[in-house]
Amino acid sequence: MIARLRSFFSGDAADALPLLAATMLALVLANSPAASTVQGALHAVIGGSIAGLDLAKTVEHWINDGLMVIFFLLVGMEIKREVVSDELSEPSKVALPVAGAAGGIVLPALIYMGFAWGDPVALRGWAIPSATDIAFAVAVLSALGKRVPLGLKLFLLTLAIVDDLAAILIIAVFYTSELSTLSLALAGGCLATLLALNLAGVRRFPLYLILGVALWLCVLKSGVHATLAGVALAFLLPLKGGAEAEEGRAFLRLEHALKPWVSFLVMPVFAFANSGLSLSGITSAMAIHPVTLGIVAGLFIGKQLGVFAAAWAMIRLGYARLPTGASWTQLYGVSVCAGIGFTMSLFIGTLAFTGTNAGLDDLVRLGVLAASVLSAAVGYAVLRLAR
Repeated sequence: MIARLRSFFSGDAADALPLLAATMLALVLANSPAASTVQGALHAVIGGSIAGLDLAKTVEHWINDGLMVIFFLLVGMEIKREVVSDELSEPSKVALPVAGAAGGIVLPALIYMGFAWGDPVALRGWAIPSATDIAFAVAVLSALGKRVPLGLKLFLLTLAIVDDLAAILIIAVFYTSELSTLSLALAGGCLATLLALNLAGVRRFPLYLILGVALWLCVLKSGVHATLAGVALAFLLPLKGGAEAEEGRAFLRLEHALKPWVSFLVMPVFAFANSGLSLSGITSAMAIHPVTLGIVAGLFIGKQLGVFAAAWAMIRLGYARLPTGASWTQLYGVSVCAGIGFTMSLFIGTLAFTGTNAGLDDLVRLGVLAASVLSAAVGYAVLRLAR
């Protein structure tokens, strides 16, 4: 377990580099003469009608509704593997991070709603500060090396996985548009077929992936966000008997095959398309807008207080123990790092204000970037100085 954990953290720390590079490139281009060209390319419409389906969307939409399906497929596979065969299969080991994740979801949402209460449109973004970006958070902890005990790293890893699962449920329940009964029925048929294949013992992964594409097309036209097709497919892929079984090895091979594509293509492209912010266009009104303040306060203050307070309560009440080798100060430092909410927060932001014509995208980017930088800097400082 220790060797696997070290390998996981080494990989995820490296994953943050292309994500950071893409973010920096987006910011540089957004503040250069090429800004209008980049925006024009992102809003160019591609696609057409195929078999009666209208598939004409902007490049930005194809990135968010199409390419990100691969990201959610990988996230779903990681969650399923952890639940079936690893740490999330043992309730005694997940009590502390699950409690921390719950506190880190509820309190940021309440803080955001406190800032946006008088604005019904702004209130739609209540879930933006609810998620932790595992790649950047892990990169901060990895940069500190042995100063952070492995038990605390496992705490953050499990917390981030629970965060992702909660974010998936939030997207499914709260961020859907008008529903198409026919498309939902067809999607249900795809899900039923995938489940039947799983129960029948079919282990041909290419067949699952082909049906997954059909499922994605149905969900894309249903009104439910298309990326949820990736999660549903992941949960229905066969995985029994753990990593040592034949199908477990096939599951892991697919997971490992997807990871480089997600790390070096999907996430950087998403970051590039969604994090460009013109710094010259930032005004004092933007800085004090309820959306900006709600995101910054939710991620930077709500996350650290929610995670730490919930974990503290679980430990004090005797339901969990402080991770081995960790101090209270270190637990607090990791709680601060949970406020790095980049990828999933930006993604939820793209859903929250779709169709509102409120022009809030730049506010989301400003709030998420500011809160994530603050959380990373303060979390690093606390952990660096902790004894």
